[in-house]
Amino acid sequence: MELLMSLRIAIRALRSNKMRSFLTMLGIIIGIAAVIAMVAIGSGASKIVSEQIASIGSNILLILPGSTTSGGLRLPTGAAPTLTYDDARAIQKECSAVAYAAPVVRGAAQIIYGNMNWSTVVMGITPEYLLVRNWPVIHGRHITPSDVEGSVKNCLIGQTVATNLFGSEDPIGKIVRIKKVPFTVVGLLDQKGQSPQGTDQDDIVYIPLRTAQRKLFGTQFPNTVGSIMVQAKSEQDLDRAEEQVNVLLSQRHRIGPSRDQDFTVRNLSEILGVAEQSSKAMSFLLGAVASISLIVGGIGIMNIMLVSVTERTREIGIRMAIGAKERDIMLQFLVEAVLLTLIGGILGMALGVAGAKLVSAFFNWPTLISAKAILMAVGFSGAVGIFFGFYPARKAALLNPIEALRYE
Repeated sequence: MELLMSLRIAIRALRSNKMRSFLTMLGIIIGIAAVIAMVAIGSGASKIVSEQIASIGSNILLILPGSTTSGGLRLPTGAAPTLTYDDARAIQKECSAVAYAAPVVRGAAQIIYGNMNWSTVVMGITPEYLLVRNWPVIHGRHITPSDVEGSVKNCLIGQTVATNLFGSEDPIGKIVRIKKVPFTVVGLLDQKGQSPQGTDQDDIVYIPLRTAQRKLFGTQFPNTVGSIMVQAKSEQDLDRAEEQVNVLLSQRHRIGPSRDQDFTVRNLSEILGVAEQSSKAMSFLLGAVASISLIVGGIGIMNIMLVSVTERTREIGIRMAIGAKERDIMLQFLVEAVLLTLIGGILGMALGVAGAKLVSAFFNWPTLISAKAILMAVGFSGAVGIFFGFYPARKAALLNPIEALRYE
């Protein structure tokens, strides 16, 4: 009953000063809206990063050519090819923690179909590569082991290449020319989107590795590859797979204890995990900065509540004279402060959701509005009302009834 009566008095007090009540709530409205909008934008960014990381593949090691010495000169990393197709086959066969090892040869080329042409990235791969990347073919078929061993002139194309060369035409079975060499399109890859580095992963053409080595990208180092992607059997096996790869390649390349390795093994999961953590930290930072406006709004509520206590000193004295206790007076002003912040929180919630939707619509930036963020923001606004309303309510409750009745 006491709470209900305090609520009625609080509503009456807010209605009697509508403009002042709205201006008091404005800080909370803006604060809640900012928190919800910023968290939605930050969560959208985190989701993009997570999707891009997932598009690379899971439990991945990337093996690159390392630095070498030639004629007494120290050459930089990648200056000379030191990895071979046989290295990849040995890794998959002899490393128990490895699920797949996929060698890659990479180059840029112009691809031509009829009177259309498109400059893109062409990669020579084995069937394991698409398994490592978790990249399905949505139309046609995969590159097979017989395609690789027979140096068959077949290719898979990404969605971007298909759109620019074929438009709405079915690409399967069509003949394209890559560096004047005819290739038959046998498969269309599913859409991948942007990589964590911002490049278009769908702007790609895949051909059998042996075909790339022998018929497209001629090299003075036969059988060499540009890199090897390795997938561990599980996340728990990743460190063991890295150790096994280092030991095996050191043995195969006859690298003694005192010599530097001519290859580099990079753990992509760790690198991409750092990017994901940075994105989450940025999302938290945006929410924290936006929360400052809630504190400012709370200070505004405290200020107005102190003014209200001063204006209604005589009313407080009358209530105390007819039997109201300290807790009744305190509850009255505390309910009024919480009511202000909760109404402001609800209005701010609506404004924040609308703002996030507008950002998504006008700037083509994905936003992720979670019920958890909304509940936390509104709950926090109520906590702000209690925190900043306590001092004015306490001050009102401690007034001397006689002095309050005499107050003009």
